[in-house]
This record gives sequence, structure tokens and C-alpha cells, in this order.
Amino acid sequence: MAYIDQIIMFCAGIWMTAAGLGYMQVNTQVPWVAKVTRHFKWMGPLLTVLSILLLFEPR
Repeated sequence: MAYIDQIIMFCAGIWMTAAGLGYMQVNTQVPWVAKVTRHFKWMGPLLTVLSILLLFEPR
């Protein structure tokens, strides 16, 4: 249970990447949701990389 933060960040990053690249359906009828979802293309991979880097941080 010590790495629950990294697990949640990794899963959120994978989800954000999939949503940003169009692999998952997101309600794009709402303008602000479409605008935020476009940023998921770079925020998802960044969150995934950060979670992997934090996994190797000395405790």
C-alpha cells in the first residue's frame, strides 16, 4: 500500500492519454470539456512519466 499514489497517478495518466488521443469517447458537446480534453494529449503522458519517476524516489 506504500505506492498507492503512484498507482493512482499511473492509471489516471493512462486514462488521460487514451481520452486525449481519442481512444475513449468523451462528451465533446460541452465546449469546456472539449477544450480540457485536448490538453490530455500531453498531460496524460506527463502524469504517467511522473508516476514512474516517483516510484524510484528513495523513501
